[in-house]
Amino acid sequence: MKTFPILLSFLIACYYCHAQDYPRYQIDIQNIIDDAYGYQEEVLNYDELYENLLQFRSHPKNLNKIDADGLLELHVLTPAQIQSLLTYRANVGEFVSIYELQAVPDFDLPIIYKLIPFVFVPDPSAVISRGLFQRIREEGDHYLLLRYGESLQRKAGFTESDSSKQFKGSTGKLAVRLRSSRPGDFSFGLSFEKDEGEPMRWSTRNKQYGFDYSSFHLQLVNKGRLKNIILGDFQVQFGQGLVLGGGFGMGKGGETITSVRKSNIGLLPYTSFYEAGAFRGIAATVELSRKFIITNFVARNNRDARVVENEDAEFITTLQTTGLHRNEKEMAMRKQSTETNAGIVLQFKHQGLEAGIISHYLSYDKPLTKKAALYNQFSFSGKTNLNNSIYLNYNWQNISFFSEIANSMQAGSGFITGVLASLHPTFDLSLVGRFYQRNYHALYGNALAENTTAQNEQALYWGWKYRMNRRWTASGYIDLFVFPWIKFRNYQPSRGSEWLAKIDYTPNRKVKFFVQFRQEEKSRNQSNEGPLYISSATRKQNWVVSSVFGIGQKLRLQTRLQGSNFKFNSDYSGGIAVMQDISFEAGKFEFSARYALFDTDDFDNRQYAYEKDVLLAYSLPSYYGRGVRHLAMLEYKVSRSLTLWFRYTQTRYAHREEIGTDLEMIKGDLESDVKFQARLKF
Repeated sequence: MKTFPILLSFLIACYYCHAQDYPRYQIDIQNIIDDAYGYQEEVLNYDELYENLLQFRSHPKNLNKIDADGLLELHVLTPAQIQSLLTYRANVGEFVSIYELQAVPDFDLPIIYKLIPFVFVPDPSAVISRGLFQRIREEGDHYLLLRYGESLQRKAGFTESDSSKQFKGSTGKLAVRLRSSRPGDFSFGLSFEKDEGEPMRWSTRNKQYGFDYSSFHLQLVNKGRLKNIILGDFQVQFGQGLVLGGGFGMGKGGETITSVRKSNIGLLPYTSFYEAGAFRGIAATVELSRKFIITNFVARNNRDARVVENEDAEFITTLQTTGLHRNEKEMAMRKQSTETNAGIVLQFKHQGLEAGIISHYLSYDKPLTKKAALYNQFSFSGKTNLNNSIYLNYNWQNISFFSEIANSMQAGSGFITGVLASLHPTFDLSLVGRFYQRNYHALYGNALAENTTAQNEQALYWGWKYRMNRRWTASGYIDLFVFPWIKFRNYQPSRGSEWLAKIDYTPNRKVKFFVQFRQEEKSRNQSNEGPLYISSATRKQNWVVSSVFGIGQKLRLQTRLQGSNFKFNSDYSGGIAVMQDISFEAGKFEFSARYALFDTDDFDNRQYAYEKDVLLAYSLPSYYGRGVRHLAMLEYKVSRSLTLWFRYTQTRYAHREEIGTDLEMIKGDLESDVKFQARLKF
């Protein structure tokens, strides 16, 4: 791989961009994602994370009402800055303008620019005195979004001769969303989607009414003691995610301080097109007194499942989460299991102390019995599960302590505790310990973990961030973990480690540059000789170099170079990808493009990088093999109420006669997609 010319051109670009000034429009979602998810991988559900991030962005928080928990969840401010803002508000009074943030001690312009998209200061002359329907009609933010996408190459599923495997629907992917909301008051939403190959049909027997997927919610907020009520689809986040984690688990690899501590977001409407992430029912939060708050929810969902009948009894072998129902085999698993959830959360808040009790009950209409394997002997099985936990958070000056301990019914327990501290105005520290037994079961948990679930793990995480000056910042973490029991692809108790180091350079408002290096060491099964499994250590290293700069107020350029290497036994492989992005505004038009080259030796070195997409859509392509990828997107603001998008992507692979496998296989070396979107605000 000839990387020297690429590196040279990258450094030249960085040199010429040095003395620019950050454009206003650059405070966008791509910069926020770079900060929060510096290392991107397939393990996390980025669709949900992105959707929740956009909810925070499109529904900013009242700066005069938001508490320490809410500020931490934005992943923008350090514990010291949060304490500084709250102290200023307590001493001076409510903010009268967003510009007053410049008067808060320890706040500089870069921090303010990061915070502004997520907060607002209400007009003091505005009083909610009109009726709800009048506010919806006159003061709400309403829009209708229509999206259509299609692959320009025919996949094998459409031409499959076996009728049970052949896709039954059209080649297009269609999504519709209607949303009306007013921050701190109400929210109403409807979403519909059909994936590529899924049929549009009306069948009460199959519980499908037109679109394959539909979602809705109605939310009212701040109605006296009724702080929040949601009817329809919702998420729940309390404690540190051991029991109820919603879609807010950022994992490791990005922001090293605030991302490891979860906040009590509570109830949030579910608006993602991911089909397996929501509760459907009713939920409410009521303020019992100034110190006590109670949240209750009940939900019943029809889940996709593979159901097997044995000796006149039915049981579930697999819960499907892909959301795909394209052929007879996939449609046979559609909504085959009924899942019932009920929960209660009692919170106590007093000054910097916050404590709570969480109880979550889950029940399936059929027992879940997974196919027996060495690694899943302690996984959840049966029809019911009950999780109970206690959490305790305490904020004192520049220190934030958090913890949660949980137990599964007649099974194991989990425990997590940690602290965030600003030891100096320039130095922040995070320290987190976690202990999850091998038989701890939390099907809606989303706690910090090395595994995909909080199970069979003991670990210690240490993160740090040092601001050398207003331009330079260094950060990193070390995570040491032990797996006391065997796990998937590693049939021996084992241990491992992960560390990351990152340096950010922001000389002015137009330039942003960072370098990041990450290394992870684990064990993996090597071979099976007789009754014994032999495992060997693996080592994976990832690195990223990124430069963002603007020319004037309209042009934005970003260059990203990233690579990895993977060592297993005596085998060594690598991969690299280089991406050049450009965004340009011209009147009502905004044009975005990417040109990417990639060369990876194997699947272990596939490269992931965020890619700009139409509004409310997330794209994280996998660069695997050798080839080139192009992206072009045009946004046209027809009027104040109507905006149109057109997006085209193309990937051409070298030395390939087919792309993908099984029903996703495409003949040839070319893969291309188009996407159209329209948003009408009214």
